[in-house]
Order: sequence, then C-alpha cells, then structure tokens
Amino acid sequence: MPVSIRWLGHSGFQINADDNVIYLDLYRSKKLIERVPDVSDPATIVLVSHGHNDHCFPDAIDEVRTEGTTVVAPAHCGEKLGSDFISLEPGETIEVQGVSIKAVHAYNVKRFRSPGQPYHPKGYGVGYLLEVAGNTIYFAGDTDVIPEMEELGSVDVALLPCGDTYTMDNLDAAEATKTIKPKVVIPMHTWDRSVDDFQKLVEEETETKFVSLKEGEEFTL
Repeated sequence: MPVSIRWLGHSGFQINADDNVIYLDLYRSKKLIERVPDVSDPATIVLVSHGHNDHCFPDAIDEVRTEGTTVVAPAHCGEKLGSDFISLEPGETIEVQGVSIKAVHAYNVKRFRSPGQPYHPKGYGVGYLLEVAGNTIYFAGDTDVIPEMEELGSVDVALLPCGDTYTMDNLDAAEATKTIKPKVVIPMHTWDRSVDDFQKLVEEETETKFVSLKEGEEFTL
C-alpha cells in the first residue's frame, strides 16, 4: 500500500498508510492554519518529539485525537498533554496498529541558549524511527548532527530540520544526509528560509533524492 507523507508546516507531518493516520509534532499556529487549513483527519497515532510549544501543542492534538488514538511523547510533556500517553526512552520500541515506533536521540551539540546550555540537551527530546507499510521513516526532531545518526540503519525517508538557530542548518542537514544515506530526504523546521544550499549539496554529493514540499503538499512512496 502506498505511504503518503504530507508536510503540515514547521515540523508537522501527516503520514497515511495501512488505514493509519499518523501525526508528527502537530502544531497549528494562526499562520499555519491560514496556509494549511484542512488538518482534521482523526489520528491513529500522534508522536511528539519534545515539550516546546511548537512541537507539543495540545490544542492541535485534541482536534485529531479520538478514544482510539495512541499518543507517544517524552515524559516531560505530561503536564501539557494532561491525558494518557506512552513515553519512550531512546532505544525503546513499541508497535501500534502494525506500526513500529522506535525513539532515538535528538539533541544539540553546538547550538546554545547560553554557554553550556543547549536549546535541546541530550535526554530532553527524541526523534522517531517508524516502520510502516514496509518503509522506514526517520523523523529527526530538533537536533544537530549527532553520532547516533550513524546507528539508524536503512532509512527510506529522512525528515530533517534545517532552519538553524535551534537545529541543524542547511550545511549540517546535508552532512546528516551523507551519514544516514536515506533514499529520500525532506526538509522541515525551515523557518521559511531557503533550502537551496541543502538541496544543492545533497544532489551533488549523495545518491539521495531531495524532495522539497510546500506546506500542505504530500510525497507518496
């Protein structure tokens, strides 16, 4: 069965496969609602990478959540979510509705709010490796290039942040692509900045297919 990956803006994605509707870091600011208004399909699974407001946004989650929805988020998101959810530590895996979900590390090594204080310290947030309909999708979360990327294994699609300040920039994201070697890479968390440098390096220096989505557009595997 085809797998569709729809970019909802910022770090938000909707993945449809095998009758599952999976949301990643669903965030619905006023600007994003104007750009992508039609986000309402009931969720099978909701994944949250960390507790920052633009990634853990309870109002948006509640709009797609049903009694049958499984929410996966780091433990520190509990106060915001205020309801049942599953917390995974990096390396832990669960299976929901035939979808394998593995938490992996996501953290900063060179982006700091003050000396010695990274925006995303190790152990705060996670990324996810999804096995869905025979495809492996890596959702990086908010991260720099980190050694753990070398241990991801075979990846079909990598969703990588490249907006700088809080995450990798274009050059870092290209370096991460070289390390991960996915079949396809899709940029996210761009802050409306150009991804041209990211695309140029990927196309010149790797065999990975670069797919740049506009908000609301989807890519089908």
